[in-house]
Amino acid sequence: MRRSIAQSLLFIFLSAILLTNPFFVRAADSTAQSATNSTTIDDLQKHIDEKNAELQAIQAQRDALTKTLDEISRSGDSIKKDIQTYNANINSLNLSIKTNSLNIQKLEYEIRSLSGQIGTIGNSIIDRKKAIANLFAELQEKEGEDLFTRILQGKTLSDSIAEMESITTINDALRNNITELKNLRENYATKIDESKKTRITKQIQTNNLVNLQQIAKEQKDQKQQILAQTKSQEQIYAAQLKELDKKQSEISAVIDESEYKLRSTFDPTLLPLKRHGVLDFPIDSPYITQCYGPTKFAARAYRSKSHNGVDFGGPIGTPILAADSGIVDATGNNDRGTSRWSKFQYGKHIVIKHDNNLATLYAHLSKIIVVKGQHVNKGDVIGYLGNTGYAFGPHLHLTVLWAPTIQYKSIPPAAGLVPIGVTIDPVTYLPDLAGIPHASDSDCK
Repeated sequence: MRRSIAQSLLFIFLSAILLTNPFFVRAADSTAQSATNSTTIDDLQKHIDEKNAELQAIQAQRDALTKTLDEISRSGDSIKKDIQTYNANINSLNLSIKTNSLNIQKLEYEIRSLSGQIGTIGNSIIDRKKAIANLFAELQEKEGEDLFTRILQGKTLSDSIAEMESITTINDALRNNITELKNLRENYATKIDESKKTRITKQIQTNNLVNLQQIAKEQKDQKQQILAQTKSQEQIYAAQLKELDKKQSEISAVIDESEYKLRSTFDPTLLPLKRHGVLDFPIDSPYITQCYGPTKFAARAYRSKSHNGVDFGGPIGTPILAADSGIVDATGNNDRGTSRWSKFQYGKHIVIKHDNNLATLYAHLSKIIVVKGQHVNKGDVIGYLGNTGYAFGPHLHLTVLWAPTIQYKSIPPAAGLVPIGVTIDPVTYLPDLAGIPHASDSDCK
């Protein structure tokens, strides 16, 4: 709007004597539409709350089962122990499958709820735009006439002041409507982004469900193989496990010698600055069962008497996450079969190289879902927790290595290639362990 100098001076003079005007809003009535959407959204929220309650109940069952698995893993080797482990694993997987199914249903309700909210906000944006258009039209109509002409036509000065108040009120309403439109658009964009993320999460949960169902089938098959191969003959089973320990000790001797030689080339100044949080935990809700170094468990279970990583306990099938972004350097499986006595070293494992001279090794997996050369982002699901390899129960073994020293060696009777390199205490780079639950004999400092 363009005014003459005289018009502007008169506008300032008259505005100075105006009282504060009430907020002026003119918008299309969308109350009925909002009420309909609100009812639908309330119903969806009720369903979401019901699913959350079911998930909490299942989590309590899973926690109890994890304790059972922990107790089983600490008992001596026997057919009974391994059958108990398989039974507990299968029960745990069934609970995980049920959890995933409930999560998928809950996420679908959330997506529908968000769609309703997006629709409501969209209607409000349309109404607000109409209100702004009407206010502009009204303002243009009032200011289309010469200001002095309208004042001279007024019967009294109060009529002229009332006319100016009307223009000021429209201006205020216009300003407030534009601000509200901006807020609505920001809220709309937020809900759209939230909806996209929820859809991605639902797809991840759907993929997890398929993978968990496959892992459950494998566990059932392996249990039947053990029963068929041993025919419940404890003496034969014990002899096979004793032979496994001997072979694993021979593999460990080769690894120890190779890592000793590699350590002579190790330049610690090339490592990232020691600080917590360089790496993320490779599992949600981490529970540490064994730390790095000369632990009590390592003293009786490993030839080296030392543990080269950190172990995270959890139910079989728990998603494993990339601790940092990087490139998958290798995937492999050191097992020669599914029998307890044919599982060696790391079993199913993944090695990821990062951009800071660190590499991470994820071992004893039940399933791998990445391939060599693939780029992964921090937090991506790369596999699922298991008990493949030389493991005494389901857990994730995380080793951190100095990337330039990594080698892959054939060490019979382990199948495939075994990753070897200079190891570093993962606690150096993981988030602070304060508040993270530990097993009583984890030997974490």
